[in-house]
Amino acid sequence: MTEAVLHSIPGSTRTYQSRKFALLLACASMIMLFAALTSAYIVRKAAGNWLEFRLPEMFGYSTAVLLLSSLTAALALRSFNQQDVFKLRLFTSASLLLGIVFLFMQYLGWQSLVDIGVALDGNPSGSFIYVISGIHAAHVLGGLAAWILSIRIAFRPFRFTERRKHQLEMVNIYWHFVD
Repeated sequence: MTEAVLHSIPGSTRTYQSRKFALLLACASMIMLFAALTSAYIVRKAAGNWLEFRLPEMFGYSTAVLLLSSLTAALALRSFNQQDVFKLRLFTSASLLLGIVFLFMQYLGWQSLVDIGVALDGNPSGSFIYVISGIHAAHVLGGLAAWILSIRIAFRPFRFTERRKHQLEMVNIYWHFVD
């Protein structure tokens, strides 16, 4: 099979590798974004006029939920590899549900910040927390969209194909990265 033909087949290894490379580049750009925000946080904190406050516990709990969703994502891929449709459906659904719970808990964390007087447009210390966690929540939303597509595929009459495996692997790569 020629290179051009192989490259044009949807779900082919070459197409998958190209998409995986693009996803990894996107992840690298997100790393650069969060590194820039973190360094800006450190520089701004050293400049003074910094409000010290304790982060609400809800942010810790939401992190635990997101880490649990990473486990269910890995179990979804394992279920696919074992060709267990029931567990695949269970774990993809669980990953989506846990992602939604994470976002709700982030909202509760933001509400807790407001309750202790830390506003988005107030002191820069609070603004950084809102911006960093908000951008992270936006990335989780993107992952939830991918989980919704994965669930749609899993709940259709199901066939275990390389293309579907590649799709689930891509969702897993992104989801583990977001964690």
